Amino acid sequence: MKSFLLLAFIFSGVVLQAQDLAFGAEIARHRAEYKADFLQNPRSPLRASDTSMLDFYPAKNDWAIPATFERTPEAKPFIMMTYSGQKRDYVQYGVLSFERDGQKHTLSIYQNLKLIQDSTYRDHLFLPFKDLSNGGETYGGGRYLDFRQSDIQNGTLLLDFNKCYNPWCAYSDGYNCPIPPRENHLNIEIPAGERNFRGEKKH
Repeated sequence: MKSFLLLAFIFSGVVLQAQDLAFGAEIARHRAEYKADFLQNPRSPLRASDTSMLDFYPAKNDWAIPATFERTPEAKPFIMMTYSGQKRDYVQYGVLSFERDGQKHTLSIYQNLKLIQDSTYRDHLFLPFKDLSNGGETYGGGRYLDFRQSDIQNGTLLLDFNKCYNPWCAYSDGYNCPIPPRENHLNIEIPAGERNFRGEKKH
């Protein structure tokens, strides 16, 4: 019996280690694609040499949190301000609820009313947020997550904070970066995803 329990313990440890390695590889691929995207966009604030100064927290699968999704079809359009002073029209698509360390939190997820007129972005969902790490290890203006409507499965959306990223305003002035609405200010620290840019911000 003791031998069986020992083997089961060893086997479960091997399985968990394999899962951690697979998750780490997935996040590494995501970040490599993220860096490559800067080089493909003509409006990008970064050059190839700058991407080496992008900084991230180590991947941790406990920051990939399943959230309960509630659709808000009656939500009215509103103006989301940007750090440049420009205005953008958005509508709340739904509300996400999740728990972390015994605390319950909610985040709103939005649609850009201009972008959804484009077939490429019709199902795009945008989640800007702020947390207690902003202004310290992470960009003071908050960070973003992007989703597709198809990412919502059976009323659940996986909030993988390992994939949250900085707005372009973190690297250079002159961009229209949405300001996370007050309802998306979390009272916890999210030590996951992108950290402060290690290069010099361009003005």
